[in-house]
Amino acid sequence: MTDEYNALIDNKTWELVPRPYGINVIRSMWIFAHKENSDGSFARHKTRFVGDSKTQQVGIDCGETFSPVVKPATIRTVLSLALSKTWPIHQLDVKNALLHGDLKETVYMHQPLCFRDPNHPHHVCLLKKSLYGLKQSPRARYTRFADFVSTIGFTHSRSDNSLFIYLRGSTLAYILLYVDDIILTASSDTLRQSIMAMLSSEFVMKDLGPLSYFLGIVVKRHSDGLFLSQRKYASEIIERAKMSSCKSTSTPVDVKPKLSAAAGVPYEDPTRYRSLAGAVQYLTFTRSNITYVVQQVCLFMHDPRVEHMNAIKRIIRCIQGTLDYGLHLYP
Repeated sequence: MTDEYNALIDNKTWELVPRPYGINVIRSMWIFAHKENSDGSFARHKTRFVGDSKTQQVGIDCGETFSPVVKPATIRTVLSLALSKTWPIHQLDVKNALLHGDLKETVYMHQPLCFRDPNHPHHVCLLKKSLYGLKQSPRARYTRFADFVSTIGFTHSRSDNSLFIYLRGSTLAYILLYVDDIILTASSDTLRQSIMAMLSSEFVMKDLGPLSYFLGIVVKRHSDGLFLSQRKYASEIIERAKMSSCKSTSTPVDVKPKLSAAAGVPYEDPTRYRSLAGAVQYLTFTRSNITYVVQQVCLFMHDPRVEHMNAIKRIIRCIQGTLDYGLHLYP
């Protein structure tokens, strides 16, 4: 907690001010979690101080909230390109990434529990920088990052705002941005190191080395290319669906006609249906064999039927029998 608090203070995230009369003051809280390694083993404990977005009021202390993230197709394309040209592919870690965005809105927040200023116990925090938990923080962080990389020569792709391209003569580099996960690949290691140095001058950043694990995806390099696997994530879906002992099947869909929107009895738990449909949808990042049927079950999230849930179970049975499947990228 102390390290997190000190990082917030060093970043000048807020200033203490007397509480103005009649204004909305959002709640704050501490979140405790742990970080895992790529194999699911424990890595370290994490503590994060966040603002409670549920107490924000749209139009008062938050405005635009949309923040782009890089598309899966873009990631696959850039990795394939880098692989074909034997470019270095590195992953970067931005410490306290969402703290780097500047807030445009006026946001007041209660002081952190356990760190209340003894000299001003009734003061509130007037936020100057974005904070985890705020509705607009991802957008503020993206804007700050995009603005900076544009000053060092990058432009964002017209097809994907989270793909940044650096082109100077024969030198070329790409940055893929997904919240605080960053992939950097460049036409030479010298260029990569130069870009890394420029990024580090603006953000507290660490080079994690050659890409091996990002967004829950394990990346293994072989002599004939890259293998992307979501085995651990797939196992978690099976457990969440309580189908660990189910009989596997070789195909994700049966030979019945297409699913109908109104056929059959309504499914008793639409929230569970939407949760599982969303979960298997992310699995299509490395599992193109289930893409079509996943797209079909996602059409009925607003009013799922038992028949639609059976289709999801069929997908999960297929996943059960193909846990070691993944996406192989060749040069």
